[in-house]
Amino acid sequence: MMALPAISLDDKYALDTGRVFLTGMQALVRLPIMQRQRDVAAGLNTGGYISGYRGSPLGGLDQQLWQAKPFIENNHIRFEPGVNEDLAATAIWGSQQLNLFPGANYDGVFSMWYAKGPGVDRSGDVLRHANLAGSAAHGGVLLLAGDDHTCKSSTTAHQTEYGFMDLMIPVLNPSGVQEFLDMGVHGWALSRYSGCYTAFKVIAETADSSASVYVDPGRVQIILPTDFDMPAEGLNIRWPDEALAQEERLHRYKLYAALAYARANNLNRAVIDGPKRRFGIVTAGKSYLDVMQALEDLGIDEAYAREIGLSVYKVGMTWPLEREGIRRFAEGLEEVLVVEEKRALIENQIKEQLYNWRADVRPRVIGKFDEAGKWMLPSKGELTPGPVARVIAARIERFHTSPRIAERLRFLDIKDQALAAIVPPISRTPYFCSGCPHNTSTKVPEGSRALSGIGCHYMAQWMDRNTDTFTQMGGEGASWNGQAPFTQTNHVFVNIGDGTYHHSGLLAIRAAVASGNNLTYKILFNDAVAMTGGQPLASDMSVPRITHQLYGEGVGRTVVVTDEPEKYANRSNFAKGVTVEHRDELDRVQREIREIPGVTAIIYDQTCAAEKRRRRKRGTFPDPARRVVINELVCEGCGDCSVASNCLSVVPLETEFGRKRAIDQSNCNKDFSCLNGFCPSFVTIEGGQLRAPKPTSIQSDIFEVLPDPLLPSTDTPYGILITGVGGTGVVTIGALLGMAAHIEGKGCSILDMTGLAQKGGAVLSHVRIANKPEDIHAVRLASGGAKLLLGCDIVVAAAPGALATVAPGETMVVVNTHETIVADFPRNPDLEFPEAELERGIAARAGVEHTNFVAATRLATALLGNSIATNMFMLGFAWQKGTIPVGRAAIEQAIDLNGVAVDANKRAFLWGRRAAHDLAAVEKAAGPAAAPAPAFATTLEDIVARRIEHLTGYQDQAYARRYKDLVVRVQTAEAKIMRGEDGLARAVARYYFKLLAYKDEYEVARLYTDSGFMQSVRARFEGDFRLNFHLATPLLAKRDPHTGQLRKKSYGPWMLRAFSVLAKLKFLRGTAFDPFGRSKERRRERGLIAEYETMVAELLTGLKADNHGSAVELASIPEHIRGFGHVKERHIDDAKQREARALAAFRNPASRADAAD
Repeated sequence: MMALPAISLDDKYALDTGRVFLTGMQALVRLPIMQRQRDVAAGLNTGGYISGYRGSPLGGLDQQLWQAKPFIENNHIRFEPGVNEDLAATAIWGSQQLNLFPGANYDGVFSMWYAKGPGVDRSGDVLRHANLAGSAAHGGVLLLAGDDHTCKSSTTAHQTEYGFMDLMIPVLNPSGVQEFLDMGVHGWALSRYSGCYTAFKVIAETADSSASVYVDPGRVQIILPTDFDMPAEGLNIRWPDEALAQEERLHRYKLYAALAYARANNLNRAVIDGPKRRFGIVTAGKSYLDVMQALEDLGIDEAYAREIGLSVYKVGMTWPLEREGIRRFAEGLEEVLVVEEKRALIENQIKEQLYNWRADVRPRVIGKFDEAGKWMLPSKGELTPGPVARVIAARIERFHTSPRIAERLRFLDIKDQALAAIVPPISRTPYFCSGCPHNTSTKVPEGSRALSGIGCHYMAQWMDRNTDTFTQMGGEGASWNGQAPFTQTNHVFVNIGDGTYHHSGLLAIRAAVASGNNLTYKILFNDAVAMTGGQPLASDMSVPRITHQLYGEGVGRTVVVTDEPEKYANRSNFAKGVTVEHRDELDRVQREIREIPGVTAIIYDQTCAAEKRRRRKRGTFPDPARRVVINELVCEGCGDCSVASNCLSVVPLETEFGRKRAIDQSNCNKDFSCLNGFCPSFVTIEGGQLRAPKPTSIQSDIFEVLPDPLLPSTDTPYGILITGVGGTGVVTIGALLGMAAHIEGKGCSILDMTGLAQKGGAVLSHVRIANKPEDIHAVRLASGGAKLLLGCDIVVAAAPGALATVAPGETMVVVNTHETIVADFPRNPDLEFPEAELERGIAARAGVEHTNFVAATRLATALLGNSIATNMFMLGFAWQKGTIPVGRAAIEQAIDLNGVAVDANKRAFLWGRRAAHDLAAVEKAAGPAAAPAPAFATTLEDIVARRIEHLTGYQDQAYARRYKDLVVRVQTAEAKIMRGEDGLARAVARYYFKLLAYKDEYEVARLYTDSGFMQSVRARFEGDFRLNFHLATPLLAKRDPHTGQLRKKSYGPWMLRAFSVLAKLKFLRGTAFDPFGRSKERRRERGLIAEYETMVAELLTGLKADNHGSAVELASIPEHIRGFGHVKERHIDDAKQREARALAAFRNPASRADAAD
């Protein structure tokens, strides 16, 4: 085997020449380093300055810059993130003024500004002034504009080119990571030459992609124009300088200098051309990739395109459009098709450039609309290769047809029809992270409503938060100023994050105070800019400082609500009148504060859950030795814990006695708000730790001869689609494959389609691997273009977007069957996870023989102790199946380079390989911890037998006999009416038992002491730990003064001894000596049993074939009676309403049939 080259992660910034593997964000960090190196080589002593404000798709740029701090500082580059976009742009303007005054330490400063589209909008004023003033001769300005064409992680879709047109700033549109470097160098050179600032369009498809690229600083050779009359005094910034002189210079010279530069350096060029020219395609940026992919989908390679007369013109500078180049390209063509996303930019300019041209050489130009006015390439949303391919095929059909193209179109049509028929039974949408402070902070008291903020707050709009509408960043609450005078609503809450507050939100609060309206700002201080990846806040920002700022602005009352009130024992540094409350008091605080006239504020202080997790991994944040477990036998499956916590780490657990709840220990971020669910099943384990997996006892020699598979060829680009859940590390798998390919000297591209995925949404990573980078023309996989679908999450793998890449009978599919809950579950406790349906959909698409389903999460957790190992386990499984075209040594070297949990990741990769080789042996090695859930009773006899055993322990044999007698009576009666049917008997067997086994104090005590609960705790935890029980015992608990509901308290290990005594007193249940039996709840529970028995008697008396279904429905009503205390009372009321409707249908089957009709 050939030795692999030595690769370092520092290569991306330290290597002076050759190829490195870079993400789009890392390329933007490398770019100013290259500019400094170019300047030094040219004899210039320049500095660099970078400032801006993060936002998708540029959300991670500042993090990459911080990580690269030694490299950028060594190259005399200073990075200062802006408070907001327009102030950052003002600082950029200042950088170009350096050499107007004495004392400059550098010949000039090349500067980079970054913002997403809305940030460009808000910065129009400063950008207009700065561009008029101009760039420095040895400086230059590159404006990175992050556009979100499909509103994946924004409040609106946006396109910045028209804004830059109005500002008269030239726009460059790179199509990939290599062009980030090449075109970025041109961007600064263009800015220096023309005196203009240069806009640089960035979208998710380029920013979130990775590739192996060439980084030689001298790779781009700048050519200064020879056909432009440069004024003697030049075009750069000067002082003094009059406004009208600036305008004249910009209009008369600077833009034409930019056009001359684009012409001299061939920024716009034909990439496919030939002698038989008939039909031309003009495109730019990401749309260029769509065009190239569409041509590939149609089977049109470069040689075939030349043969049929098809040419492609790639525009690098999309505004202003250089005239001579486009005229040269258009001359002799019959038609030009302009393919561009969003509003027509290039198309309109082409039409203007060709309008007065000779008719004999002027082609027809179409784009957004065809010649009949039909919307052909819509400006809404985004373009994808499929529709682009159809448009191209339709346009060239008039002069060329071929079986090759027709066959590809038929394939696309068939695939689209098949995908259109797929209606996913479940989908994965973004949600608050487990333990996220927003889960609690966004709640409002009954009778109130809230206005949403942006960022993570925006997601509250699709939750049960009575939160509606939003504003732009920094406008939070200002919309209420326009509503308040005209509505009967007296008050609203307004959500705003600390990042937005610091950015510009304080001005909105000032406006609210000036309006005199009634509203309460809820400022979430979570110590991070959470939505864009957890960037730190300004170093001087703190809760006490915010209280003083609010006081200074005239805010009336301010309350700090926190999960750690003890850290504010000394409150002398707070503003006057500020009080501190525990987060459990939030409802009361909000009820009180909404009655106070004017503007008030709640500062909700709790660290971002995702940031906690990151810091705990680095050892920089406390990690309490405390975990929550749920006694599944006590749990009623009511879902109140999910209502209280809104947390996705509270997961469903299917048991013999119905759906219960469990805590996903791998994903739990230790927020503990689930403890507020009104349920006695919650226990905290204080001290100790999760028990580490025991070393496998299986003989290792069965794996010693683990064979290396035959790897697939990369002579043509090999496509892999990876699906997963945001926040689980799934994008790391693509990054490792990309680095492994780079290590082997191959070309690789990766496109991570994430959007809001870091908040639990869907992630799709498109990976392409080829022999060399030049072989890869498009980063997104085409329809049917995946050779491997690696489904780390089955929900995302079964979605149409993933299945579109599957070619039936060709694509190999490896899917993790683990049921990772979706965002709907906290609000729908009965939500079914349709695993079987998802598997059928995937197998039907790919073919059963091409599909591998593996319980990767279950096995990885059992073998390695944490579900985070799942994705690497999946990679090992797929590699061993011979579906990944890079070697094992390169993958392991990539894991080493990644530097995170190296040994654990290598073990996970190895166990995945072993599972692919011998799944049964790995199941055995995993042991009982990975064993599938025990089988539930399926026959009526087993259902009854298990419940008789439980009821005997619950009370006694006589109580169990009472249960059995009624079930037998129902079984006998049903058999007479419905031969061969036992649905009614099954329903009574399950739900009569549920009512009989109501969980009073004796039963809860028994289920903690006599059910094996402590054995299960000891099996999961080790070390010195103690148990705390979280209960609302009627004799000891206090009531909430506002709701009247009992409040839970924490009780120590002594409660287990108390439970042991109490369990032995079960013989008192229901007797005159039962101290608990006279409570309203217990009387209601006993009444439900009697009412059920009476109802069953009526069912048996009136049972007929046509009302059998209604009888089963009635007998199943107790399924909806769950919980304890007030939660159970609410469920009973709902169940009784269901019962009344079902009873009416039973008594009058005809009315049910009429309703169905």
